[in-house]
Amino acid sequence: MPQTADALDTVAVRTWCSLALDALGREREAIDAINVYPVADGDTGTNLYLTVESAAAAVEAVFAAHETGTSVPSTADAVRAMAHGALIGARGNSGTILAQLLRGMAGVLAEGEGTGSLRAALARAATSAREAVAHPVEGTVLTVASVAAEAAGRAPDGAGASAVAQAAYEGARKALEATPGQLAVLGRAGVVDAGGRGLVAVLGALVEAVSGRAPEPGPLSSTAPAVVPAPAAVADCPAGEDPQDGPAFEVIYLLEAGDEAVERLRTRLDGLGDSLVVVGGDGLWNVHVHVDDAGAAVEAGVEAGRPYRIRITHFAADRVHARPEPAQRAVVVVVPGDGLGGLCAEAGATTVLARPGEPPASGELVDAIRRAHAREVVLLPNDGDLRHTAAAAAEQARAEGIRVALIPTRAAVQGIAALAVHEPDRSFDEDVVAMTAAAGATRYAELAVAERQSWTMAGICQAGDILGLIDGDVAVIGEDVPETARKVLDRMLAAGGELVTLVLGEDVPGTLADALEEHVREGYLAVDTVVYRGGHQCAPLLIGVE
Repeated sequence: MPQTADALDTVAVRTWCSLALDALGREREAIDAINVYPVADGDTGTNLYLTVESAAAAVEAVFAAHETGTSVPSTADAVRAMAHGALIGARGNSGTILAQLLRGMAGVLAEGEGTGSLRAALARAATSAREAVAHPVEGTVLTVASVAAEAAGRAPDGAGASAVAQAAYEGARKALEATPGQLAVLGRAGVVDAGGRGLVAVLGALVEAVSGRAPEPGPLSSTAPAVVPAPAAVADCPAGEDPQDGPAFEVIYLLEAGDEAVERLRTRLDGLGDSLVVVGGDGLWNVHVHVDDAGAAVEAGVEAGRPYRIRITHFAADRVHARPEPAQRAVVVVVPGDGLGGLCAEAGATTVLARPGEPPASGELVDAIRRAHAREVVLLPNDGDLRHTAAAAAEQARAEGIRVALIPTRAAVQGIAALAVHEPDRSFDEDVVAMTAAAGATRYAELAVAERQSWTMAGICQAGDILGLIDGDVAVIGEDVPETARKVLDRMLAAGGELVTLVLGEDVPGTLADALEEHVREGYLAVDTVVYRGGHQCAPLLIGVE
């Protein structure tokens, strides 16, 4: 398929990433200095630099993989790597939006192995970035991106990539100049939009990458205030709100989830705070939001899928509204056996016993929350089937004035991991985030005995077979517990791990734990094993890998 006149080749993509990183490195401090919207926290330049650094590293990794051969990666591979790197490394509000801009471009440039039009890519980028922001505001990087795309679209038919990129760059500069008149907070501070200035630098690098010549920068009429405004001096947001009087926390995480779950997440997070940006697709997303209740934002992510690389930033102390002193805190844990109940109780948790075939009702969970006698409670249901029951209990307790964070752990080993990092002396939000991260990083498995012949993900099982379930699905069918357990461990550790947790049922001999510990020790370096007695529980063996 012939390449269009304004398409990018592989080398141009690589060069663009390198030059953009250099440009943002040079301008990082200046961009930080004019960062007054949406929060005057002086980090937009740094966040953009880190986002592009991740994108450039991903592209370099693709090229490194081809070094041993004579070929170079395709343009499609390069732009997809760029977009993925930006997505997983995006920082802050502007970095997250830039990641979506790059993803939008990649979607077009990768079509037909790199024959996609640059002007179409810029148009897709501007549209997708605007769609990712819950409440787009003019006078920001979104406006700069839209005007740049429109300018590129007006380039003459048949124009090459250099002419299209130059048109986009010039359009972006003009749009940047206009931002103080579009966004009152910028006008009052006497600055252009920081994110928009970063995008101009990235587009300038694109011009140089495709033409071999850096564009003439020219002076901006308002690039930085004579004195960087203090946060308290910034006011007059378009929505009628002082940006310094907003939420106290910035929450960012990567999320593995489906499209429908993400749409529900957008709605929930939109009700919790502002500056909501959700970018990505194909099962991987980057979520950014400003909230007062960081724990609730993370909990929403857990309910939508699997959040990880969770980062929470507390904005400047002078922005935070008065808050009560840290309250007494407790953890309520649902346990599948009395052995684990004793273990969790020793760690200071209030326990609810889930008897085989008799899961606790929401009323039992509410009673346990009340019994904990705490104003702040972390609830660990340890069973995916208890998700809605636990959510109902949490809502009822909240109606009674108790602050409850539900971490929807799906297995007892995830609850153990969360409880292990619980620290009541830190803030509630920080504690919930740490516990959520620990639970999310723990893969879980269990052994069960097949009651009848049945079809499974691993094939047909017969009554009496030993089933190895990993993350809830049958992965191994065996004839005895030891061999099945070893196969399950091998499957789980193939993806890596540092700690194996074994929870033995009441009738399981201790020799099984010894044999499995030896198996891990001999086959996997630097992986530790801990063993607990679960007592009377429905599964003979529970396994966790962190």
